[in-house]
Amino acid sequence: MDKKIKVLVVEDSPIMRKLITDILKNDPEIEVIDTAKTGKEAVEKAKILKPDVITLDIEMPEMDGITALKILRKEVPQTKIIMFSSLTQEGAKITIECLTLGAYDFVPKPSSKSFWESIKKIEQDLIPKIKSVTPLEKIKSIYRPSYVVSEIKKGIYKACGIGVSTGGPQTLLKIIPELSPNFPAPILIVQHMPPLFTKQLAERLDSISRIRVKEAEEGEIVRDGIVYIAPGDYHMRVKKENAFVKIKLHQGPPRNFCRPSVDELFESLAEVYNGKTLVLVLTGMGSDGKEGAKKIKEKGGVVLAQDAESSVVFGMPKAVIEEGLADEVINLFKIPERLKELFGVK
Repeated sequence: MDKKIKVLVVEDSPIMRKLITDILKNDPEIEVIDTAKTGKEAVEKAKILKPDVITLDIEMPEMDGITALKILRKEVPQTKIIMFSSLTQEGAKITIECLTLGAYDFVPKPSSKSFWESIKKIEQDLIPKIKSVTPLEKIKSIYRPSYVVSEIKKGIYKACGIGVSTGGPQTLLKIIPELSPNFPAPILIVQHMPPLFTKQLAERLDSISRIRVKEAEEGEIVRDGIVYIAPGDYHMRVKKENAFVKIKLHQGPPRNFCRPSVDELFESLAEVYNGKTLVLVLTGMGSDGKEGAKKIKEKGGVVLAQDAESSVVFGMPKAVIEEGLADEVINLFKIPERLKELFGVK
């Protein structure tokens, strides 16, 4: 077994601090090396201990989570920071800001009044995210950098689909604001997030982009030059109705433990747009998007996968690449220009 993942738990509530610590200590692959009650204490301990992961509460006395995050990103840039967020509109807004500032991921604070349900919820949400941390040096030593697998036609695509999970907000911030409002196709995105958070993400991207970004709505007509983000807890599909393509939302069973699911979106894009679909599978845990990418390829469409070096978590792109579905493996920072080129943007 590789060495244990070292975690610093930062939480001002003694009850929550002990709860998180005890849950993590029960996992043989994780070591809680210390705890902190304030953001200031977290910064001081992180500089000395150099943890692999910090769990950081957003609302704390003396120094709030956002301020602590900014300092920690400078002082211990290799440490992954997972935020604990409240399930409120304001909590979602602050969390999106944290993710755009470089937080690794977030975990919603349990809203259940049941102690045991709270424990189960934290175990389900937090432990997989901690275990998904892989040192960049290890990734670079195993996987090739960006490369082209097959020749890709240009200027023929009628829709662009994007699937993304852990690391998504900061990744999308590098892509969407670089696109022009005359982008000649709709862009449909599945980002694994709960309700409230997807709306805040859409509003954040819209505020800094020239292209319009919005949370998708049931039944709306899909139009070129607009970015649609699937709402949390709803699968998003597209469907041809007469002369129009429309958004269809539903709450069918989760796929790959996800709702919204990338597979749901990609499969519907393949049905509607056939070979004139181009999709990107970006950073994220798991393999959501792999089955959908198969459908895209069966219909003659194109699949791009983010490379290991620029992925926060090389799970979803890796699944697509290893299945032989990627036409191109591409670095994040090359994606905006590549999209312009492939979609024929002047």
